[in-house]
Amino acid sequence: MSTPTEAIRVKLMADNEEYRRLQEAHAQHAAELDRLAAKPFLTEEERVEEVRLKKLKLRLKDQMAALARRAGTAA
Repeated sequence: MSTPTEAIRVKLMADNEEYRRLQEAHAQHAAELDRLAAKPFLTEEERVEEVRLKKLKLRLKDQMAALARRAGTAA
């Protein structure tokens, strides 16, 4: 059973190019973070990159949520 929010996200994935672009970038950042997390030790440069990726991923999530809110109020 899907929630109204999930239904909005599914519709956005199907119909909204910007949402799909944001989702793809979010997934790429998540994959890179997973790769870094799998390492037993991070260099200083990798730690900085980890923080940068987390911030970018969060910003993308916020942008996707804003699109979902707008789509929800337009429905």
